[in-house]
Amino acid sequence: MYGMASEQSVRDLFMAGVVPGFLIAALLMLYAIYYCKKHGEDRQKIDAEVKVLHDKGFLRVFKESFFALLSPVIILGCIYTGIASPTESAVVSVFYALIVSMFVYKTITIKSIPSLLVESLKTYTPILFILAASTAFSRVLTLLHVPQLVSSLIMDNFSNPVVILLIINLFLLIVGMVMDTTPAILILTPILLPIVEAIGVEPIQFGVIMVVNLAIGFVTPPIGVNLFVASSLTNVSLMKISKQSMPMIGLFLIALMCITFIPAISLCLI
Repeated sequence: MYGMASEQSVRDLFMAGVVPGFLIAALLMLYAIYYCKKHGEDRQKIDAEVKVLHDKGFLRVFKESFFALLSPVIILGCIYTGIASPTESAVVSVFYALIVSMFVYKTITIKSIPSLLVESLKTYTPILFILAASTAFSRVLTLLHVPQLVSSLIMDNFSNPVVILLIINLFLLIVGMVMDTTPAILILTPILLPIVEAIGVEPIQFGVIMVVNLAIGFVTPPIGVNLFVASSLTNVSLMKISKQSMPMIGLFLIALMCITFIPAISLCLI
């Protein structure tokens, strides 16, 4: 979406996201290690699972998981080659997973499909209402020219590049909390891109900054679509999940600041 809105190379954008992705993953893994050391973990259960895998051996485990491992390859392959958009690739992956589950792993039967569809409806119908409200709200913001007003406010009152980037990040974080990603990118990219280019930020780097900002919005109330998904799947209250996600959001923000002010993190592979 950003590549289309900014007329930048999608390939370069994917490459620019590799190192930031590893950075975010590393921070989250370090937090996971810290959390497990502080709160403990079920070592007996973990060791039992690891022993089962060791007893099977690498080749057998790889053979058993081969078709499952093909799923991300198919998804990314469709996106990279331009065969399908990310949304279309998601649909392809669903049908692929259904076929593999029914005919390869045989974990799903034809009789179980109706109950699976009902369970899926229960999980995702509330999220559709949230997305509908988000879309309507983004439409209201567009009609009121809020993005243009924010852009004018930034340009008229600030000249320091560091301050401008901080304000843009704050604005994008707020937008990510209340708007769906696609309209946010399509509406804001033409408005914010000239501002960041004027202060010397590469369009590719800004694409990563924008995507990371909006990704944080997926786990940030009040919209926080991923929080609602996790709550529906686990039957854990939304407030409890939101509370536990705060340290991870903090690490996301640290990564965001690094990506914003260290261009090499995004641009080193291009």
